Amino acid sequence: MTSSPHSIAPLDPVDQKPPASQLLPLALQHVLVMYAGAVAVPLIVGRALSLSPEEVAFLISADLFACGIATLIQSWGMPGAGIRLPVMMGVTFASLGPMLSMANAPEIGLLGIFGSVIVAGLFGIIIAPFISRLLPLFPPVVTGTIILVIGISLMRVGINWAGGGQPTITKVVDGVPGAFPNPAYGQLQGLGIALFVLLVILALLKWTTGFLRNIAVLVGIVAGCVLASLLGLMHFEKVGQAAWVDIIVPFHFGMPQFHLIPSITMCIVMIVVMIESLGMFLALGELTGRRVDKEALKKGLRADGLGTLIGGLFNTFPYTSFSQNVGLVGVTGVRSRWVTVTGGAILIVLGLLPKMAALVEAVPQVVLGGAGLVMFGMVAATGARILATVDFKGNANNLFIVAIAVGFGMIPIVAPAFFKALPHDLHPLLESGILLSAIVSVALNAFFNGVKSIEEASTEAAGAAAAVEHG
Repeated sequence: MTSSPHSIAPLDPVDQKPPASQLLPLALQHVLVMYAGAVAVPLIVGRALSLSPEEVAFLISADLFACGIATLIQSWGMPGAGIRLPVMMGVTFASLGPMLSMANAPEIGLLGIFGSVIVAGLFGIIIAPFISRLLPLFPPVVTGTIILVIGISLMRVGINWAGGGQPTITKVVDGVPGAFPNPAYGQLQGLGIALFVLLVILALLKWTTGFLRNIAVLVGIVAGCVLASLLGLMHFEKVGQAAWVDIIVPFHFGMPQFHLIPSITMCIVMIVVMIESLGMFLALGELTGRRVDKEALKKGLRADGLGTLIGGLFNTFPYTSFSQNVGLVGVTGVRSRWVTVTGGAILIVLGLLPKMAALVEAVPQVVLGGAGLVMFGMVAATGARILATVDFKGNANNLFIVAIAVGFGMIPIVAPAFFKALPHDLHPLLESGILLSAIVSVALNAFFNGVKSIEEASTEAAGAAAAVEHG
């Protein structure tokens, strides 16, 4: 029987709502896949700033709360913002290096970080309509190099976690502060726990499939926590003292402070993040079968900026679409945006439960170290996978772009005092290997390869992003 001219068109799979019995577990799966990555950045920054356990727990709660809001804006949509595709939002690791540099600068600190995040969010909202014009500056050889350096830079954090913290600690002796060896660093018990977590994750990746394989990192952390508890290394006093429910309020730590160089630095990070999101949106359009046009891209990128602004206001950090969740869409074939809308609601609820944040804060660093080697290594591997789509054989200049940009990115890691003679205000920029590699790779690509048209760059970015998501 043929359809009449007045037949109702079938609903786009992106807009279909799964049955309630499926919606919650599908949404919970998205939350579990991104949870470890979502809480990692506030945990790292909070400990780098030597915040109290209660303050770190609040940072985690605020992050989950803002994650949920940003996800709702992106997936559900609002007037002028939101791509309305199955996207989960989380704190971008690209911002971690610059924020750690700011954390180490006493005159900037946490309030300076929040100020730079607010500026970056406003900047992102303003430049969203124009960001696609920058896409030709960020072909796969550039984005792959930047993401590779992000992963390599973060490995130092994961390695120190596995070692039990920092190799040295600051103590005041006879009224004079000084650096002393950390007696807990490199102890066999801690190294054994980190190795145990790593082995659990590897076993799950080897012998499981589907949902359990997708949450291998989370299961490894839970197994490590059980072992650490049995060995008396994980304590739950703060969990018992934490309230069941609390409200996340803006400016909990005080009014943000605004500094020029940190704000510029974070705006550069925002450009990199939005270019990365653009590629993810194009790949997600391919996975869901929904055409992503310039208007949709503009709304999606504006939601990135708006989410980052909300992050700065609610005591947290810059947001982007999480690539592992984009990959989950490809693995499961579930294209409904209502799954991630429900996931956003779950994140908001988790953010309002301080006991959950206190439990995450109680996880020993050695446990996180075993998982960090996998998480941060996967970031580097993602960069390598993007670079695998680059033509090195036919264009040897691409080899020089990657080689030199990675070399510049390593300077702050292997030679922290390399730029000590330059003006102090430039240090937050120069001490970020991620930003150095971004600037160098963009400049060298323009020098060697020129700048392609927007249409060519869009096709290239979509192809590279789709190749990464399909593995």
